[in-house]
Amino acid sequence: MKRTTFALVLSLFVAAAAFAQTAAQPAAAPRPKTIVDLVREAIAQNDFREAEHLARANMREIGSTPLAIEAFSWLGRGAVAAKNYDAAMTYAARAYEMVEEQLKTRQLDAESHLPIALGAAIEVQALALAGQGKRSEAIMTLQREIEHFKGTSIIMRLNKNMNLLSLEGQPAFPIESQEWLGPKTSLAELKGKPVVLFLWAHWCGDCKKQGPILDALVNKYRGSGITVIAPTQRFGYVEKRKPAGPAEELAYIERVRDQFYPWMKTVSAPVSDDLYLKYGVSTTPTYVMIDRDGKVSTYLPGQPTSEQLEPLIQKIVATTSSR
Repeated sequence: MKRTTFALVLSLFVAAAAFAQTAAQPAAAPRPKTIVDLVREAIAQNDFREAEHLARANMREIGSTPLAIEAFSWLGRGAVAAKNYDAAMTYAARAYEMVEEQLKTRQLDAESHLPIALGAAIEVQALALAGQGKRSEAIMTLQREIEHFKGTSIIMRLNKNMNLLSLEGQPAFPIESQEWLGPKTSLAELKGKPVVLFLWAHWCGDCKKQGPILDALVNKYRGSGITVIAPTQRFGYVEKRKPAGPAEELAYIERVRDQFYPWMKTVSAPVSDDLYLKYGVSTTPTYVMIDRDGKVSTYLPGQPTSEQLEPLIQKIVATTSSR
């Protein structure tokens, strides 16, 4: 349970860490800060009173706009990170209510702020329930919301949180795809070997940073038979978000792999939207450690350090297959 909580909180604040790094870099022409920026900055400074003041003052001034609701949803994230679970639940419930009110007159994915706010509200509820030891209730909450919002942009995020709470100890999802870079494989063929799934994206800078870390650790434990599978998917664009057709994007994915992940040229890389959806890859990269019996040992979205990642690899290397 401690590792699951660590993974939940890590995945929640990957975006916040990326935001802080971006904010620290000099920009040629910085854009004006939005209310979301201001609330996030206050939370990053552990000034939750100021964050709430900013969010509520903004709504009094301009109303419960989608942007204002997204800003408010950050109060729940800050509270759950501080393990103030009662406050987190209160903030999440209010954000959810405000989104529901908006959805009476618009579609969830008509703009970008409402899906972010709603996904955060549901995620915070699950985090708070799990943090209070109510894991079953957290899973039931996610199951209900997954059914309610299937077919929308937040479904992958909800699947991620469901996997964080329930996937470890369960059989890994089958590796099935119509398209592959590198050799085809399956978990059935690899049973008896430890497997690392490295779910990545061609646009993902964090994935590029993680690649050498994973490569070094896999080489260290090469004698164990450890195998990497690197699923990815199409996103409809290539460099600089230029729209691209399926063939052009697949060729671009291969070029990115060869340039930034040369060690992956011999790694099986299924290109599959369905696999991405099942594993809930709303955070890239996402690691899935699979033991010799084909069961998930660790599900970890985010950017672990080498020191955090190695014990997870050691665990699947040390297991003995029951085959």
